[in-house]
Amino acid sequence: MDDTPRWDPIRSLAHRVLNDGAPLELTDDVRALLLRTAQDVAIQDATEALATEAGARELLRESISRIKEGSWRLMRALHRMYRHEESGDYDSARQEMRDVLAVEVVPYYRQLAQEQLDDLDNEP
Repeated sequence: MDDTPRWDPIRSLAHRVLNDGAPLELTDDVRALLLRTAQDVAIQDATEALATEAGARELLRESISRIKEGSWRLMRALHRMYRHEESGDYDSARQEMRDVLAVEVVPYYRQLAQEQLDDLDNEP
Protein backbone atom coordinates (compact mmCIF):
# COMPACT_ATOMS: atom_id res chain seq x y z
CA MET A 1 0.00 0.00 0.00
CA ASP A 2 1.26 3.47 -0.93
CA ASP A 3 1.50 5.81 2.07
CA THR A 4 2.31 8.86 -0.03
CA PRO A 5 -0.02 11.71 0.97
CA ARG A 6 -2.35 12.97 -1.75
CA TRP A 7 -1.77 16.71 -1.52
CA ASP A 8 -2.86 17.76 -5.01
CA PRO A 9 -6.36 18.80 -3.83
CA ILE A 10 -5.01 21.03 -1.04
CA ARG A 11 -2.41 22.50 -3.39
CA SER A 12 -5.14 23.30 -5.90
CA LEU A 13 -7.32 24.89 -3.21
CA ALA A 14 -4.40 26.93 -1.90
CA HIS A 15 -3.56 28.15 -5.38
CA ARG A 16 -7.14 29.26 -6.02
CA VAL A 17 -7.59 30.90 -2.62
CA LEU A 18 -4.15 32.20 -1.69
CA ASN A 19 -2.77 33.04 -5.13
CA ASP A 20 -5.82 33.81 -7.27
CA GLY A 21 -7.89 35.43 -4.51
CA ALA A 22 -10.89 33.11 -4.81
CA PRO A 23 -13.13 33.00 -1.73
CA LEU A 24 -12.63 30.13 0.71
CA GLU A 25 -16.01 28.43 0.81
CA LEU A 26 -16.16 26.21 3.87
CA THR A 27 -18.22 23.38 2.43
CA ASP A 28 -18.21 19.98 4.11
CA ASP A 29 -15.72 18.74 1.49
CA VAL A 30 -13.37 21.69 2.03
CA ARG A 31 -13.57 21.27 5.82
CA ALA A 32 -12.76 17.56 5.46
CA LEU A 33 -9.83 18.35 3.15
CA LEU A 34 -8.44 20.94 5.56
CA LEU A 35 -8.81 18.60 8.54
CA ARG A 36 -7.22 15.66 6.71
CA THR A 37 -4.32 17.79 5.53
CA ALA A 38 -3.84 19.32 8.98
CA GLN A 39 -3.49 15.80 10.35
CA ASP A 40 -1.04 14.92 7.55
CA VAL A 41 1.18 17.88 8.45
CA ALA A 42 0.88 17.60 12.24
CA ILE A 43 -1.22 20.69 12.94
CA GLN A 44 -3.08 20.56 16.23
CA ASP A 45 -6.42 22.24 16.93
CA ALA A 46 -7.45 22.32 13.27
CA THR A 47 -11.12 21.96 14.20
CA GLU A 48 -10.98 25.22 16.14
CA ALA A 49 -9.41 26.98 13.15
CA LEU A 50 -12.39 26.03 11.01
CA ALA A 51 -14.74 28.06 13.19
CA THR A 52 -14.01 31.18 11.12
CA GLU A 53 -13.05 31.87 7.54
CA ALA A 54 -9.93 33.70 8.75
CA GLY A 55 -8.94 30.69 10.84
CA ALA A 56 -9.56 28.32 7.95
CA ARG A 57 -7.51 30.54 5.63
CA GLU A 58 -4.63 30.52 8.13
CA LEU A 59 -4.93 26.73 8.47
CA LEU A 60 -4.70 26.44 4.69
CA ARG A 61 -1.70 28.78 4.60
CA GLU A 62 0.12 26.89 7.38
CA SER A 63 -0.63 23.48 5.83
CA ILE A 64 0.78 24.54 2.47
CA SER A 65 3.78 26.13 4.15
CA ARG A 66 4.62 22.92 5.98
CA ILE A 67 4.27 20.87 2.81
CA LYS A 68 6.48 23.20 0.75
CA GLU A 69 9.12 23.91 3.39
CA GLY A 70 9.38 20.27 4.44
CA SER A 71 9.72 19.16 0.84
CA TRP A 72 12.45 21.68 0.09
CA ARG A 73 14.27 20.91 3.35
CA LEU A 74 14.28 17.20 2.62
CA MET A 75 15.25 17.57 -1.04
CA ARG A 76 18.20 19.85 -0.23
CA ALA A 77 19.35 17.50 2.53
CA LEU A 78 19.06 14.49 0.23
CA HIS A 79 21.14 16.25 -2.39
CA ARG A 80 23.86 16.98 0.17
CA MET A 81 23.57 13.46 1.59
CA TYR A 82 24.14 11.90 -1.85
CA ARG A 83 27.20 14.09 -2.41
CA HIS A 84 28.65 13.00 0.94
CA GLU A 85 27.83 9.39 0.14
CA GLU A 86 29.56 9.59 -3.24
CA SER A 87 32.70 10.91 -1.57
CA GLY A 88 32.57 8.12 1.03
CA ASP A 89 31.74 10.47 3.93
CA TYR A 90 28.93 8.44 5.49
CA ASP A 91 29.07 10.26 8.82
CA SER A 92 28.24 13.57 7.11
CA ALA A 93 25.59 11.86 5.01
CA ARG A 94 23.95 10.54 8.17
CA GLN A 95 24.16 13.96 9.78
CA GLU A 96 22.16 15.47 6.92
CA MET A 97 19.24 13.19 7.75
CA ARG A 98 19.64 13.74 11.48
CA ASP A 99 19.46 17.49 10.87
CA VAL A 100 16.18 17.04 8.99
CA LEU A 101 14.77 14.87 11.77
CA ALA A 102 15.73 17.50 14.33
CA VAL A 103 13.39 20.12 12.82
CA GLU A 104 10.87 18.42 10.56
CA VAL A 105 7.29 18.10 11.84
CA VAL A 106 5.51 16.54 8.83
CA PRO A 107 5.32 12.80 9.57
CA TYR A 108 5.70 11.77 5.91
CA TYR A 109 8.93 13.74 5.49
CA ARG A 110 10.20 12.47 8.83
CA GLN A 111 9.52 8.91 7.67
CA LEU A 112 11.47 9.46 4.45
CA ALA A 113 14.42 10.97 6.32
CA GLN A 114 14.40 8.12 8.84
CA GLU A 115 14.37 5.54 6.05
CA GLN A 116 17.39 7.22 4.47
CA LEU A 117 19.16 7.27 7.81
CA ASP A 118 18.35 3.59 8.40
CA ASP A 119 19.76 2.75 4.96
CA LEU A 120 22.92 4.74 5.74
CA ASP A 121 23.32 2.87 8.99
CA ASN A 122 23.97 -0.24 6.88
CA GLU A 123 26.96 1.50 5.30
CA PRO A 124 30.48 1.69 6.78
